Amino acid sequence: MADTLAAPPASPVKSALRTVELLEFFAGHRGLHSLAELQQRLGYPKSSLYMLLRTLTDLGWVETDSTGTLYGIGLRALLVGTSYIDGDHVVRGARDTLDWLAETTTETVHLARLDGTDVVYLTTRESQHYLRPMSRVGRRLPAHTTSLGKSLLAERTDEEVRALLPATLSGLTPNTLVDHAELARDLAATRERGYAVDREENVLGVCCFGAALRYRRPARDAISCSVPVARLTGGREEQIVAALLGARDRLERMLR
Repeated sequence: MADTLAAPPASPVKSALRTVELLEFFAGHRGLHSLAELQQRLGYPKSSLYMLLRTLTDLGWVETDSTGTLYGIGLRALLVGTSYIDGDHVVRGARDTLDWLAETTTETVHLARLDGTDVVYLTTRESQHYLRPMSRVGRRLPAHTTSLGKSLLAERTDEEVRALLPATLSGLTPNTLVDHAELARDLAATRERGYAVDREENVLGVCCFGAALRYRRPARDAISCSVPVARLTGGREEQIVAALLGARDRLERMLR
């Protein structure tokens, strides 16, 4: 009888939980931070936090400045993050198609994955033009601020989107949709046309077009093409969208 009972849920290991929270803090807050700042932000006992930092520094997950009093993310985190991208079957499978899309459009192309309320950039093909958006591999951005994220949110119902996103939406530019009702209307338009549009909502001067990859439900990956607004002339938007949707269809067939 006892063998058939479900095992109680495992309690988190405090030291492991603190390690992950500390590394995620560094990942989300660039630069170097003092012990006092970290203690204030994370709320750990100062002595425990110091010993954790010393251990992670010795292992290469955390680095310090020349004085040994300021701390930041270490090289080991980059190596592990790179191994995730190198080993991901979607990233591997999408390489040729992303190369084709970048060559066809001559613009910057991204592949990203939904993680909670954010999208994480997995790989990028840079624009062939001199002026271009910065490479974002490994960067997190709020899903509602990007065409990538909005294309993935549109794969969910309005109720699911409301439950997923925070009550207060952050704005990255004056054009970011921070009103839930306005965002819902934008997602409805995205579902109708089959792709999302970010009109300077993430970066001023840049328009992005994104399409979810529906090889699984609900979709978690999307591709996008970023174009400076100054180059969106004379039917350019239609050309970009046609190439983007062609790449999406190709990837969906392959990944299924």
